[in-house]
Amino acid sequence: MIQLHPLDIYIIAILFLTILGVGLYLGKSSGKDSSQFFLSGRNMPWWLLGASMVATTFSTDTPNLVADIVRTNGVAGNWVWWSFLLTGLLTVFVYARLWRKSNVKTDIEFYELRYGGKPARFLRSFRAIYLGVIYNVLAMAGVTLSAIKIGQIMLGVSPITIVVVAGLTTVVFSAIGGFKGVVYTDLILFFVAMTGAIGAAIYIVGLPEVGGLQQMILHENVIPKMNLLPDFNNTDLLITLLIVPLSVQWWSSWYPGSEPGGGGYIAQRMLAAKNENHAIGATFFFNVLHYAVRPWPWILVALASLIVYPDIASISEAFPSISVDKLGHDLAYPAMLTKLPTGLLGLVLASLAAAYMSTISTHLNWGASYVVNDYYVQQINPDATEKQLVNVGRITTVVLMTLSASIALVLTNAYQFFEIILMFGAGTGLVFILRWFYWRLNAWTEISAMLASGIISILINFTPIGEWLFGTDIGLFPTYLKFPFVVFSSMAIWVSVTFLTKAEHQGVLLSFYQRTQPGGPGWVKVLDRAVKEGSEITISDEPWNVPSGIIAMLYGCALIYAILFGTGFLLYGLYLKAAIAFCITGLATWRLLKQNIRVL
Repeated sequence: MIQLHPLDIYIIAILFLTILGVGLYLGKSSGKDSSQFFLSGRNMPWWLLGASMVATTFSTDTPNLVADIVRTNGVAGNWVWWSFLLTGLLTVFVYARLWRKSNVKTDIEFYELRYGGKPARFLRSFRAIYLGVIYNVLAMAGVTLSAIKIGQIMLGVSPITIVVVAGLTTVVFSAIGGFKGVVYTDLILFFVAMTGAIGAAIYIVGLPEVGGLQQMILHENVIPKMNLLPDFNNTDLLITLLIVPLSVQWWSSWYPGSEPGGGGYIAQRMLAAKNENHAIGATFFFNVLHYAVRPWPWILVALASLIVYPDIASISEAFPSISVDKLGHDLAYPAMLTKLPTGLLGLVLASLAAAYMSTISTHLNWGASYVVNDYYVQQINPDATEKQLVNVGRITTVVLMTLSASIALVLTNAYQFFEIILMFGAGTGLVFILRWFYWRLNAWTEISAMLASGIISILINFTPIGEWLFGTDIGLFPTYLKFPFVVFSSMAIWVSVTFLTKAEHQGVLLSFYQRTQPGGPGWVKVLDRAVKEGSEITISDEPWNVPSGIIAMLYGCALIYAILFGTGFLLYGLYLKAAIAFCITGLATWRLLKQNIRVL
């Protein structure tokens, strides 16, 4: 536990008061109607939305998760989330424009645009509760868990105190300020969070016990963890950390902030953009900051922690007040932060509070938008006034925060939670990618995919079946096949269900095509039928943009991965490799411009 200097307290207090002030100031305009409360009137610029996306995905659990990954599997272990860049850039160059064209209020409303009848209504309402309440509450609980751990290690503060102070502040400005309050405070929180993360990394690497950057990367505890790619001689690790994420995971798994085809709070921000180009610009800006800019400060602190706290036992010895059920490698990050000096400590604590509030506020507004727009209006009060909708949204915000705070008290560590969420979304991703471009998918496709992935994940993670199939000693298959097993088993079920159930009504399909104009060979049969029946349908003269979008995605991946690797090579002192990486960045940027991709 550390004692805060008055300067540190002032810095933290200023941040909290600023955030509350912004929320209160924007509360009047946000409360006008549900569109203002959840989408800010659909007039937000790309740079503001992009900063909001990256602030949301930078939470208290993120540096803890990265520390856990680096200490367990080395820097290369980060491929479990770096692989999602492919998903993110596919959203940028293919799906951002489609989402903005759809003009729905939430991505859950999409279900009754794309599908029809009772199955579509059921799917919309069920997903609203499943994602907006159950999944959302679990995600916020994971974030709150990390905040609790940071508070315990750095300040010796009880979990209840952390939840009340940080949670109450967040829920107040979220409930009053609505989406506009969330987005504008996200901009402030992003800069505070990044300043704190970079400042902490610079100071910690320079600690006498670490010895500076050059000494750190030569330390015997650090050298085995530094590689940017897994050891190709270790088959199990190579498949688990690189091959499965790059070949299967990125397109097959639903994960908050990295949904195949876009979705969740990323879709919410695309829907709030001024126009299609601003939606594209926002998502591209987000992916550059998320993958190329943010990781290295966290990675450096995680590597330094291997010198100061080489194992969990050393963390436990240094912080004996931490309960056994909360011990884990993810504690290394806040443990290192206890060594910061006055002023910087206050800034870093403020940055972690900023990271917490930006993520929680987004999840609260996003979850409330599902409950209000996709459940309350559809199932309870279709004639609700705009004032009633805003009030229900505010009440829902408070309830979601209360539930997530309660669950956070029983969770253990960040990486465990990451793996559970990833597994539960396995097998559904391809549905979210294909539903825009293949007419035959129906509401039962999504229902069966969601149920199959959830049930199969439960069976192999929480029952003896999992031990029988993938157990270390008696399992029939190696453990690295667990994730692909869930994916392809789920896919076999939803593909079968798709072709065993009726296709959507022609009128529903034509209405969807008319609004979004997805194009491609997957809609030829529907359009040919429309021509034969004499139905009125407008077809865009523009060429199908998916092939060029996929090429742009690949160039974008080369650009961002090259920045990520080039930065790492610079830090490692490998200047020739860094120069090559940045040359690749320039070449990829030139090719993107040649593709005439209008990002802004």
